[in-house]
Amino acid sequence: YPLIYGLILIPCWCSLVCLSRIYMGMHSILDIIAGFLYTLLILAVFYPFMDLIDNFNQTYKYAPLIIIGIHLALGIFSFTLDTWSTSRGDTAEILGSGAGIACGAHVAYKVGLVSDPSLDMLPLARPPITVTLFGKAILRIFIGMLFVLLVRYVMKKVTIPLACKVFNIPCDDIRKARQHMEVELPYRYITYGMVGFTISFLAPYIFFFIGIS
Repeated sequence: YPLIYGLILIPCWCSLVCLSRIYMGMHSILDIIAGFLYTLLILAVFYPFMDLIDNFNQTYKYAPLIIIGIHLALGIFSFTLDTWSTSRGDTAEILGSGAGIACGAHVAYKVGLVSDPSLDMLPLARPPITVTLFGKAILRIFIGMLFVLLVRYVMKKVTIPLACKVFNIPCDDIRKARQHMEVELPYRYITYGMVGFTISFLAPYIFFFIGIS
């Protein structure tokens, strides 16, 4: 699709996310500005190495273990506070999602679900928008969302009681139990790690299997 579409969509989407954070009282305007500047810094540092990082993630044998280890270490580091905070859960959720997406991309590449186009296929042509294509897109959205919600529900039901049992924390009050790092970190990390893995591998594999990829 034309680059201009992306250049229009990106600021619109980012603006909606930023405004929603301010509206819900989760962040201030200064938080948004600092986050924006920090994002630019991250892009400036890592963008030149994106191809190298992608190649490592997709082809290196032990990439999933390294990815999970780094994200888990960052999660543990962010949970060093003694008091409970919603930002801790958000951090673990982001790290878990990132690890899951990266691991899913690795598996998808290894099984041939995602492959690099040959040189004679470039530049890629935009497919015509037909009723069939539109129908497949709607079906993929519906099935994908349903599958993601199902995975999230199952993992939530499994991880919280399991973490409470392992660390001997009362599980009668789920909300209170989740204020413990030993419960919140595994719940957020594992649950949203599986959500990320579902988005990047399991759902696309289902689409391929039923013929709507």
